Amino acid sequence: MLKKERQAYILHRLDIHNKVVNTKLCEDIGVSEDTIRRDLEELDRAGKLIKVHGGALSNSFNHIHFDTVPVYSLQQKEKIAEKAIRLIKDNMYVLTSGGTTILEMAKRLPHQLKATFITGSIPVLNAYIQHPNLNVIVVGDRVNKNAKITVGASAIAKIREVNADLCILGTNAIDLRRGITDNDWEVVELKRAMIEASTKTVCLTIAEKLNSFEALQVCELKRIDYLITELSPDDKLLQPYVKAGVTVL
Repeated sequence: MLKKERQAYILHRLDIHNKVVNTKLCEDIGVSEDTIRRDLEELDRAGKLIKVHGGALSNSFNHIHFDTVPVYSLQQKEKIAEKAIRLIKDNMYVLTSGGTTILEMAKRLPHQLKATFITGSIPVLNAYIQHPNLNVIVVGDRVNKNAKITVGASAIAKIREVNADLCILGTNAIDLRRGITDNDWEVVELKRAMIEASTKTVCLTIAEKLNSFEALQVCELKRIDYLITELSPDDKLLQPYVKAGVTVL
């Protein structure tokens, strides 16, 4: 690839997954880590991403310093959020991860809803507390600055004390063979604990992330009860997931 093509690929991967890892980019593009590092440094100087140790973050995922940056596939994420809200009923206990799709859901929760939401995502917490009838529980420990979510032993121990009705996960990647995967070990551990503590697991993802995978497995596909995308449930892209036993909304 030419440099412009490499950098366009990097930015597109960031749009989809919010984070890229140097080693995975080297493998995908077929170039050295030095080349990727120089590309990331150049894109960071241009203000197109946030370079971090071992990779980079999307500007749109940094809600503290880039509030005006458009969210990738916002209309699709709004559709997903509206579908997810239909699963949430009064008096439920709901565990949620972080991510831009979860944040769109949090913004759109009905003001009359009376439920308890449990999360460590800083941006999502800020949205939940705007709703007058929600109980909000923070699972706290050290903050993972990349994901803007609390992680670590204390956060996981607190989650394990919960018997939640729903676990709603923002999803980095999902495919039939590997299930839900991610590229941040601390976030993976947190999501695993959320799934174990919940009666039902809901996976939210834009269709562009279907049939993709990252290095670390969160859970097998059989652990997912509901898969929500912006697509119609009868879309042919979703039929393999239906055949695998997942309820698609």
